[in-house]
Amino acid sequence: RRQLVEMRKQEATRLQQTADAEARADIRSLIAVFDRRIAKVEARMAEIIAADPELAEIARRLRTVPGVGPIVAATLIAELPELGHLDRRRIAALAGLAPIARDSGQRTGRRTIGGGRPIVRTMLYIAALHASRRCADFQAFRSRLESTGKPAKAAITATARKLLGVLNAMLAAGADYRHPAPA
Repeated sequence: RRQLVEMRKQEATRLQQTADAEARADIRSLIAVFDRRIAKVEARMAEIIAADPELAEIARRLRTVPGVGPIVAATLIAELPELGHLDRRRIAALAGLAPIARDSGQRTGRRTIGGGRPIVRTMLYIAALHASRRCADFQAFRSRLESTGKPAKAAITATARKLLGVLNAMLAAGADYRHPAPA
C-alpha cells in the first residue's frame, strides 16, 4: 500500500507539471489505476484483520482514539506488534519518537527524534495531526506546547508521542479510549 500511495503521489506531481493534454489524460488514467489498486489492498488488509478475532479487537480498540483510522490501526498492528507490551519510554524509542540528547560536556544540545521505525513514526505523526485538530485533549496539549514557543512540527511530534503513550496504555489495560468530559 505504501508503495502504491507513493507512486500515486509521484504521478499527481507529474500531472501538475505537465501541460500536454494527451499526457495529462494518460497520467489521470494511471492515477485511477493506482486508486483501484490501493482500494483492493486496503480491502485485503481489512479482511486479514477481520479474520482474526484478536486482531479485530485490537483494531477496534485502536480506532476509538481520535486520529486513528483503519490504515493507522492496520499499520500499528503490522509494524508495531510490541504495542501494549512495553513501557512508554521503550515503545516511544521503538517508534522513533523518543527525544535523543545531543549533549557533550557542558554543552546542552537540541533534542531530536530518530531511529526506530520510520513508517510507524510517520503514521503516528499524521494521526497526531488529525487528533490535535479534532480532540479537545490533544488540541489543548499541542496548543500549550506551541504557546510556550515550541515550533509547530515539534508540538505535533510531541503530540504523536503522547498519542503513542495513550495507545500503549490502552492496549496494556485492555480498555477503550475515554474522551475527556467537556468543560
